[in-house]
Amino acid sequence: MSQADRLPSFAQTANDVSSDAKRRRYRKILFLTWFLTLDLIMFGAFVRLTDSGLGCPDWPGCYGSVTPLGALQSIREAVQVMPEGPVTLPKAWIEMVHRYVGGLLGLLIVSICWMAWRYRSALGHSPVLALVTLVAVCVQGAFGAWTVTHQLMPAVVTAHLLGGLSLLGLMTWLAARERSHPAVSQASQGKFKWALLGLGILFVQVALGGWVSTNYAALACMDFPQCHGSWWPDMDAASGFALVRGLGEMPSGEMISQPALTAIHWVHRNAAWVVFAYWGTLAWRLRADAGLRGPATLVLCLLVAQLLTGLTTIFFQWPLLIAVLHNGGAAGLVLGVVTLLTRLAKPEPQRLSVQSTLH
Repeated sequence: MSQADRLPSFAQTANDVSSDAKRRRYRKILFLTWFLTLDLIMFGAFVRLTDSGLGCPDWPGCYGSVTPLGALQSIREAVQVMPEGPVTLPKAWIEMVHRYVGGLLGLLIVSICWMAWRYRSALGHSPVLALVTLVAVCVQGAFGAWTVTHQLMPAVVTAHLLGGLSLLGLMTWLAARERSHPAVSQASQGKFKWALLGLGILFVQVALGGWVSTNYAALACMDFPQCHGSWWPDMDAASGFALVRGLGEMPSGEMISQPALTAIHWVHRNAAWVVFAYWGTLAWRLRADAGLRGPATLVLCLLVAQLLTGLTTIFFQWPLLIAVLHNGGAAGLVLGVVTLLTRLAKPEPQRLSVQSTLH
């Protein structure tokens, strides 16, 4: 072979190595952002469960300052007026750290969107999904602001929670298609529509769980499996599930009643059995496929963990750590289900790495 004939081969090899370097760079930032998204959802639960959502009652700053340090005088005055109120220095820091991390997450997703477009040839993917994720994080930021300006209105807070889990789902979709896995059988791919239906069922249950949390209804039923000693306790579902009302209020403006809180808790508790039965059966069947075994096993383990943390929340009166873990378990279920859907929807074999093709 002449020198002229060998030059294109060397050029192609150099181009392949360059493309692989771009993919590695993209994947590093992608997986970092995915991990930060999961962490932020967990921290968001901590913010909500410690009543820190109004630690800084304005947005995006804290009494017009970048940090609570610049708002010390305003915070002290608020504490003097309401010593047990929503504004304290620790709560202000908790809320602001949540906002700082959210801002960092937004910047990372901007970089992912730019890299997805710039390296689209090397990645072999359209940048559309990354662009959708960028739009989603902007919408999520808007709901974060409305959470404060609407004084923790339950409908807005629950929408903010669902937005965070939707963002995690999009990040998981982006990350899952970059991971190699054994081929999924054609028989398993036929279960895609059942997994998609299961995702819808899961999101309904997550919304119900968010409604329980934002209305502080976790302790509305202190016994199990019955509620107030009855299988069908006194409930006011119309008031409990009214969307247009303030925190702790009925649609009429009166303080929310115990029957309304009971309805919120009871519906979430019993809907959990539907999710447990549906995903327990489907994940067990999908686990037989080598290409789905990892995420299917994760879903099964998290179903059991959610059952245990849910019961612990009732019997031990909502301990903070368990409540945060229960929220994290919901995020983990979204992660596992979206990973299953991504693999079920991709029948083609995974792309081989450049390193393996060079040998």
